Amino acid sequence: VQLQASGGGLVQPGESLRLSCAVSGLTSDNYYIAWFRQASGKEREGVTCISSRGGTTDYADSVKGRFTASADNAKDTVYLQMNSLKPEDTAVYYCALGCAVVAGTIDERGSSYWGQGTQVTVSS
Repeated sequence: VQLQASGGGLVQPGESLRLSCAVSGLTSDNYYIAWFRQASGKEREGVTCISSRGGTTDYADSVKGRFTASADNAKDTVYLQMNSLKPEDTAVYYCALGCAVVAGTIDERGSSYWGQGTQVTVSS
């Protein structure tokens, strides 16, 4: 199983980015992908989870109303549309196979295979 995250870059505050996570090597077309992010010097934070068929769990409070996850089951790809980006969104963003929500938080222990991460930098 492989996950390939892409789409990161350098943007200014208020701008948008769309991250992609291409999934390969799975025999099932029904799975969950979790998005995490890790800022320098901070713990990894769960952002959201989405099923390959498009259903999403809740979003982290820090991104609610600004980030939207979606899925293209035919392409085995999930997306994270990030709007109104803020400097505090700067982090390496990861996608991972599997999702567990514990006490309202997306817990990385629920994810098995991880993509390599893509850097998002929001700066003026």
